[in-house]
Amino acid sequence: MNARAGFTRMEESTAEDWKLIGGEFMPFAQKLPERVLAHLKLLDGDYGGFPVDRYQHSLQTATRAWKDGRDEEYVVCALLHDIGDTLGSFNHFDIAAAILKPFVSEANLWMVQHHGIFQGYYFFHHIGLERDLREQFRGHAHFARTEEFCALYDNPAFDPRGEALPISEFEPLVRRVFGNVKQSVYKSASSAVVN
Repeated sequence: MNARAGFTRMEESTAEDWKLIGGEFMPFAQKLPERVLAHLKLLDGDYGGFPVDRYQHSLQTATRAWKDGRDEEYVVCALLHDIGDTLGSFNHFDIAAAILKPFVSEANLWMVQHHGIFQGYYFFHHIGLERDLREQFRGHAHFARTEEFCALYDNPAFDPRGEALPISEFEPLVRRVFGNVKQSVYKSASSAVVN
């Protein structure tokens, strides 16, 4: 059994406690790509009435972006843009953005965070919503990027005959992107633990 800190309230913790906790943090954090990929796999077989299951949709979206020459971070965002569907039935894009936030650029984060509203342009009018909700963001620096993501990759990725590379093609990309923390309150602390 692993050693454990001795406090019952954080205010009672000591530097020794946090050294012990820090020693557990990096090995756990390094396995994040595997946990993310396992969670993505939960979308396999989840059709929700769509022509393809959410897993195939994710693979098709990423495949389209990859074949179009997008960089690895963008492709990982395409792969994971709907990963929040399992827990965020009403805000899946917020869940995906929260997972990706420490590892991606502001542009890619904004794209993932807002793709649900932008994708709505293609179907909101069928369910009683305003299809032009995305217009509230017109003029934003990442509007065109998000509009393009939906038009080129997300919107057309519901084809039962569409090309979908196997997840094994994307696993190295996920590992590289999740191996580079760009922004986090814990970034400097995790660097200290490694050194």
